[in-house]
Amino acid sequence: MSLFLKKRDSLSPTQMIVFSFLSIIGAGTVLLLLPCSTTGGHLNFINALFTAVSATCVTGLTVIDIGTELTQFGQWVIMILIQIGGLGIMTFSTFFLYLFGRKISIREREVIDTTLSYMPVSNIRSLLKKIIAIVFVIETTGAALLAYHWHKLYPLPKAIYHGIFHSISAFCNAGFCLYKTSFEAFSTDLFVNFTLIGLIIVGGLGFVVLFELKNFIRRPARSIHRLSFHSKVVLLVTAVLIVLGTLLLFGMEEAHLYTKIPWEQGLLKSFFQSVTARTAGFNTIPIQSLSHGSCLVLVLLMFIGVAPGSCGGGVKVTTFGILAAMIFSRLRGSDTPNLFYRTIPRETVEKALIIVFGSAILIGIIFLGLLVSEEWFLDPVVTRGHFLQLLFESVSAFGTVGLSMGVTPQLTQLGRILIIILMFVGRIGPLTMAVALTRSKGHGKFRFAKGEIMVG
Repeated sequence: MSLFLKKRDSLSPTQMIVFSFLSIIGAGTVLLLLPCSTTGGHLNFINALFTAVSATCVTGLTVIDIGTELTQFGQWVIMILIQIGGLGIMTFSTFFLYLFGRKISIREREVIDTTLSYMPVSNIRSLLKKIIAIVFVIETTGAALLAYHWHKLYPLPKAIYHGIFHSISAFCNAGFCLYKTSFEAFSTDLFVNFTLIGLIIVGGLGFVVLFELKNFIRRPARSIHRLSFHSKVVLLVTAVLIVLGTLLLFGMEEAHLYTKIPWEQGLLKSFFQSVTARTAGFNTIPIQSLSHGSCLVLVLLMFIGVAPGSCGGGVKVTTFGILAAMIFSRLRGSDTPNLFYRTIPRETVEKALIIVFGSAILIGIIFLGLLVSEEWFLDPVVTRGHFLQLLFESVSAFGTVGLSMGVTPQLTQLGRILIIILMFVGRIGPLTMAVALTRSKGHGKFRFAKGEIMVG
């Protein structure tokens, strides 16, 4: 144990994040390879690794049906990986170091500061206790509500188990489901829909926002002006994306997928899909049946993702909000982007641009690799529709979403490895990039002369 701690203390913050995720993925893979984890013998190494990466990176893409091919032990392994991966391995490890009376290093404090909050935290011990407590309360409440409702369909032990599994999966924005067609069978069930929607939204806001909202609920008159700039941007962009996504999906499918159902059912399905597309990964409508316009809407929502310091992935809603503010400011002739009467610092805008373009380049490289690995020996005319399917799968993997057009189980071994890389880098990449950009101050002693260049 002491050797492990010494080794970890010698790592940089970005190396610590990568090392901690690789460690839990390795442990999860070994557990899923055990015969007691599967109902039909055992998984091969690639499938076990794929499932462990998907669970730890809270993605939800699967090459197996976890509801039938995994035993309850294997499903508990998935739940634990989701919980640890969703909240962050560093959060858990640091919490247990405190629990056993150990001190944390400066590097660990730096990682916690960067990944959980927008500003330095004076009392990390108190922050971690609050995080664990609020997660326990929210997930327990969600599990109890789902178990109560599902007790009408299943025996009580099964209802409780399904409630626990899906509450954890929803709050951590993981998208793993024990049902083969996700929640399509519950597409008109208001109770299940809104319970899951609540868990997904709360899990995607980030812990800083949750703490501020808790204070606002307790003392609304005194706390209205205490919401931080960060929380206001998160809440605004989240609301805009949910509403806009709902209206676009409903408009795209109203004359297509929703022609034979009442309009309110179509609106409910669109609302659920708009919420879950930003990294949760559940679905109440068959994704492969959606129109091209709806698929594009989902791709954009998956790429954006949820809030920093939350359980989900993507380039984050604050990044999208910053770039949108920059565009609108430029169109108005202003040199600086502004939101809520606050000026966004130039270095923050640069960081957002790097994250967006870096993420797009990463997706493009892996997507190209998938096009080669999955279609190298096939007729391009016959496989023309695979372009959209593989693009959708790539963005879903990067955004740690888990929505699929049914391609994942059909991927070749090389294709599965490429998706594994994309899920891992999609979860780790923006996080480590943010840490690296925060640490690098870039204070040079001199600058080169300006060079003029035409753009546009």
